[in-house]
Amino acid sequence: MADWHACAALVEKGDPDRFMAVMSCDVAARARLFPLFAFNLEVARAPWMTQEPMIAEMRLQWWRDALAEIAAGGLVRRHEVVTPLALVLTPAQGALLDGLIDARRQDIGREGFASESEFEAYIEATSGNLLYAAALWYGAPDEAAVRDVAYGAGVAHYLVAVPELEARGHRPLVDGRPEAVRALAAAALERLRRGRAAVSPAQSVALRSTWQAEALLKQVTADPGRVARGSLGLSDAGKRARLIWRALRSGV
Repeated sequence: MADWHACAALVEKGDPDRFMAVMSCDVAARARLFPLFAFNLEVARAPWMTQEPMIAEMRLQWWRDALAEIAAGGLVRRHEVVTPLALVLTPAQGALLDGLIDARRQDIGREGFASESEFEAYIEATSGNLLYAAALWYGAPDEAAVRDVAYGAGVAHYLVAVPELEARGHRPLVDGRPEAVRALAAAALERLRRGRAAVSPAQSVALRSTWQAEALLKQVTADPGRVARGSLGLSDAGKRARLIWRALRSGV
């Protein structure tokens, strides 16, 4: 129980919007989702905690080793995130998370993505693998539908992060021209809507954290300059209203 609360506290501090989404779910869902999202947060942070590429690689490898221990089914290292994650993770989910860690190696360098397809693969392996792993707890999900929703959400939140990534010396977008940013958001919005139309109600809990994605992508398609200005986002009241609406509808 202490580890579960530690995971919740990590998510609350490091990813407050996702924390709100998980808190709108039932207790059983929280016990699964908080360790998963705390893991994601710690892995996402790892490349940014040092200026030394080798140390960043070692941090990511630590998490891969932890997943390997969980998969082996034997002794697992004692850790506030790894310990509760080991209690709920399946081998299939572990493989998805290993792919997520591998994709995060992209964040170590500053050279940026070589192509649009490379950027898409990064979103698929990070947001896509994370949310598909969550969906596996809730029946047999339509993988394409879940990944469409996850892609839309991943692009939306990546665009929010663009100014900070640029401030850190990275080149986050293959093409940062307004028309290219609008096209990226429009394509992501199309996938998001397609996925939502096809995903089953059973997956709504796993995908609850995507509740802001449509509004964010609409902001970009209306005014792509908001990305560079760092003005993407909803008001606190707007966030709460949308989340409550999604929770009441049991939708994504």
